[in-house]
Amino acid sequence: MRQTPWFLAGLLALTLAPRAAAAETVRAIYDVYAAGMTVLQMEADFEITPGGYRVETRMRTQGVAAAFISGQQVSRVVGAWDAGRVVPSSYRSEGVWRGRERLIVLGWSGGDPVVEALVPANDEERDVVPAEARRGTIDALSAIALLSRTVAGSGACEGQAPVYDGRRRSDFAVSTQGRELIRPWRTAWHGEALRCAFEGRQVAGFMRDQERDRAAAPQRGTAWIAAPFPGAPPIPVRIEIPSRWFGTATAVLLRAETSTSAQRRQ
Repeated sequence: MRQTPWFLAGLLALTLAPRAAAAETVRAIYDVYAAGMTVLQMEADFEITPGGYRVETRMRTQGVAAAFISGQQVSRVVGAWDAGRVVPSSYRSEGVWRGRERLIVLGWSGGDPVVEALVPANDEERDVVPAEARRGTIDALSAIALLSRTVAGSGACEGQAPVYDGRRRSDFAVSTQGRELIRPWRTAWHGEALRCAFEGRQVAGFMRDQERDRAAAPQRGTAWIAAPFPGAPPIPVRIEIPSRWFGTATAVLLRAETSTSAQRRQ
């Protein structure tokens, strides 16, 4: 699924509305469907403080998708807020895709990302992203954290950010499409939500065996944002995004709870 995992993981970070009075972890559980089947399972933990944030997402392919693209991935970021800006300090993404270990570790120096670890090395698969294209960029989770300030503060989802994940450089943008009622479906969340259109466009770091025009084509999708329970911050309750192998993939929120609620259930 071309770029789908990081798009979905990034969109989950919309939970980061930096308005909580104290730190509390919110956990969200999602299933991703395509062609009538579950293809991914995702879980995300978010911790918010007035001065910063921590996000961790976990995903694993399921069912038929695992036969095509077997994989699992854990990504986490730590950052701070500075005068309305999001300032990541460390990002780590690790997992196994198609039987091969993948690792990205980023730090930031002077506002620019620094690659601290990369497995496999970029020159095995991709064109290296030039230094000038990396300047001022942030990771996908932090990019959506920045956009979430607008969602929490104004009820709109306008925003854009330059994104670098250690391998690819993309431009990411979100715009408001109004409010919409999500109807009941299986055990997924339902209710009124803010509808947001998003677009990602890769500009550097292309696979060497890819058709450049196809890889650079904008990837568009839709996310519906709402508070899943009273007092919760706004999070994605549904996401639709095109995938390479299964047509449109749809992520649905199954459950969201605070860390306190999760501990009681255990």
